Amino acid sequence: MRLDRFLSETTDLTRSLAKKALHRGEVTVNGEVIKQPALQVGEQDRVCWEDEPLVLVGLRYVMLNKPAGVECSARRGLYPRAIDLIDLPRVDRLQTVGRLDVDTTGMVLLTDDGQWSHRVTSPRKRCGKVYRVTLADPLEGEALDSAVACFAEGLLLDGEEKPTRPAELSVLGPFDAELTLYEGKYHQVKRMFGAIGNRVASLHRESIGPLSLGGLAPGEWRELSDAEVAAFA
Repeated sequence: MRLDRFLSETTDLTRSLAKKALHRGEVTVNGEVIKQPALQVGEQDRVCWEDEPLVLVGLRYVMLNKPAGVECSARRGLYPRAIDLIDLPRVDRLQTVGRLDVDTTGMVLLTDDGQWSHRVTSPRKRCGKVYRVTLADPLEGEALDSAVACFAEGLLLDGEEKPTRPAELSVLGPFDAELTLYEGKYHQVKRMFGAIGNRVASLHRESIGPLSLGGLAPGEWRELSDAEVAAFA
């Protein structure tokens, strides 16, 4: 890897600022001041900027139990960001694997591996996402039977050209349901229940594919194991 790229990958420096730091003689490689941006460096080389050793960060895979009032956007806005809850180097590089609304709680996966993210979110992979839904109005009797059938067949939502993919709906109580989706349209759960004349009062994502939150408390996070990452191969 070029030295200027290595600097931009391991610090907050842009490539242009990295070149300026090199020109000022602030960077050493194996104890020698280096000013050439194109110098190739590898894992065996010790690179320091202002005497601080730099370590190249590899690909990361993180599970977060997102609380309400936290957004999945990379940009700073009105609410804290999901990445603000995670204590890792260069956390700004992590991207959410699909999003949850700011008022929706539960599992969020984050990674800086774009190919892995695509495998998790691609409808072709049929990676089921399980949601616990609390409804504003009871869902029972004929309305329940109709909803289960409509969700299984697919619903044509406002603004969409194609119906939703078949989804699995089971009711846990008059106001509580569990919904498994195999895609991730914008505000899909809320729009699906809206299409059958109901409203989502609260929403929680319990699992994605083979991964579940387990004992992870709201606001807590952990890195995935190699086996968990490989489960989406």
